[in-house]
Amino acid sequence: MTDPDLTFVGTATTLLRLGGFTLLTDPNFLHRGQRAYLGKGLWSRRRTEPARTPAELPPLDAVVLSHLHGDHFDRIARRELDRAVPIVTTGKAAKRLHRWGFDAATPLEPWESTTFARGGAQLRVTAVPGRHGPGAVDLLMPPVIGTVLELTGAAEEPLTVYITGDTLYRRELARVRERFPDLDAMVIHLGGTRVLGMLLTMDGRQGADLTALLRPALTVPVHYDDYPVFRSPLSDYLTEVARRGLADRVRVVRRGDTVSLRPVSHRT
Repeated sequence: MTDPDLTFVGTATTLLRLGGFTLLTDPNFLHRGQRAYLGKGLWSRRRTEPARTPAELPPLDAVVLSHLHGDHFDRIARRELDRAVPIVTTGKAAKRLHRWGFDAATPLEPWESTTFARGGAQLRVTAVPGRHGPGAVDLLMPPVIGTVLELTGAAEEPLTVYITGDTLYRRELARVRERFPDLDAMVIHLGGTRVLGMLLTMDGRQGADLTALLRPALTVPVHYDDYPVFRSPLSDYLTEVARRGLADRVRVVRRGDTVSLRPVSHRT
């Protein structure tokens, strides 16, 4: 039995090792100074350097893609990722990926699942809802999903991990805990992204709201300082969770570092 862990590559890009499975999330490999296309004619220039390139990745069982924005699936990923690797994503993103030659892209609507198997272990990936903009603005944004990863198998200790995707906080996200009451870990997309004054991802306060709402045993924050449109630094979130008495549930990981996803043994 191996300890599940997460390696932070940058933005929302992580390598997850869950049992015998290796997953990549939201692949963003643009280099410092290169521009990511955010849609509607908008661009943002990357401030940071990714900790890995596609050539430095281990063999992958799947890619989990919350939505198709240039800071989540960029031109380097399009050019260099193995097109035979399954990509679990939204229906709209899957159609675009198919046109680009990623024939193994699998579309999921909220609450639909797909399962991977390896050596007696199973990894079920379930899409959950997300909202990338306030009100009607969300209709102008690409569809986004969060995902819940459930590891099971005779030789594995069960593990449930929620990856939020680029969503704003909404009380309806309580349905994630209703369906998955024992969340071991949450990988939360923060940053307080603002474009034309509109909040498009959770800032520190909203992130703390979601942590308090779902109360996973462990939360790992990502997606907070790589682009100028990210207006809420990680410190905003850490201050808020500390104020609410949740700091011991948060595990910070720096780019290039790896942290365990096995939480401290406590749940409420």
